[in-house]
Amino acid sequence: MEKIYKKNDSFVNLKIKEKNNEDVEQNAINAIEEFSDYFKKDSEKKILSSVLNDLRSTDNTENKFNIKINVKKEIEGLTGINICKYLIHRYRYEIFPAKYEIDKYPPYLQIEPTSTCNYRCVFCYQTDNVFNKKSNGFMGHMALDMFKKVIDQAENNVEFISIASRGEPLMCPDIIPMLKYTSGKFLNLKLNTNASVLDEKKIHAILEGGVKTLVFSADAAEPESYSKLRVNGKLETVLKNIKKFKEIKEKNYKDSKIITRVSGVKVSNDQNIDNMETFWGDVVDQVAFVDYVPWENVYDSRETKINKPCSDLWRRMFVWWDGKINPCDVDYKSDLEVGNINDSDLSKAWTSNAYKKLRENHLNNLRKNIHPCNKCAVI
Repeated sequence: MEKIYKKNDSFVNLKIKEKNNEDVEQNAINAIEEFSDYFKKDSEKKILSSVLNDLRSTDNTENKFNIKINVKKEIEGLTGINICKYLIHRYRYEIFPAKYEIDKYPPYLQIEPTSTCNYRCVFCYQTDNVFNKKSNGFMGHMALDMFKKVIDQAENNVEFISIASRGEPLMCPDIIPMLKYTSGKFLNLKLNTNASVLDEKKIHAILEGGVKTLVFSADAAEPESYSKLRVNGKLETVLKNIKKFKEIKEKNYKDSKIITRVSGVKVSNDQNIDNMETFWGDVVDQVAFVDYVPWENVYDSRETKINKPCSDLWRRMFVWWDGKINPCDVDYKSDLEVGNINDSDLSKAWTSNAYKKLRENHLNNLRKNIHPCNKCAVI
């Protein structure tokens, strides 16, 4: 039987240091009851009503909205009307893809500051020498003006943002002003980094910017295992940098509610979540493993027999360093490109005919005719 990767349920393990001291569900219900009248759009009112009904219900119906443990920690950092705003966008992220619904903007946007990376992780497409060779045109850094353009379009329209995609974002020359430009603009902005080039200036930029969740990508608790998986990386360096982040945060940003997580790709049974928690638990808030999906070179993979539509076509959109807009990062060479931010905008791309045709083909069991969707295990 073929292994299927569910993008909306990717945690294999998740350990959270602090227990939830609040009744988050009840706080969410209270916020909706108090602030729902502030929302004027019928679409927002409809979502809040659905969230309220689902949170009150004890039935386990299909596509029921619930608040998962990682989501609880994100909501704990919010108050009042912002809880309602968060719930609207979380519903769009979780339930719209399950029902194959869209509105004017993607529920989730990933912005790529750079496609370059100093690692060659064994499970990553950076090991593809066609992709990582600069002369082939895939490698580059996003211009600051383009980044600002994307952020300006996303603000008040997309609340779930990731600063990350095919490369190591902290290697972008303009990453410090980029991070500072996000300050106060999004309810749920995430930054993924291998932490190898994390330094004091970048730490301050992260803590002064809009990052709400900082994910350190690490897959092991032993130096040898780490180096085998994260080729070119050293566990000692990464640990030192993450400790420095914690030190600066506790000294200079005591009121910061940023969530820190070490998250690894689970590629073998040798990786143990308890060992990870023991090693990393004192320096971050959460430790996790996500499931491994074979995407390091999807173009050379064998075709699958999966016909179920890929939910990410209704969940997220990518803007890469050169402006290309892509529906996923498994297709890391952009065979499925749906536009370019230089001659379009986020809403036009998300609702474009190219995107619409791709979704329709998936719904009509024609995934097998789309390359590289026919070789991908994500649903």
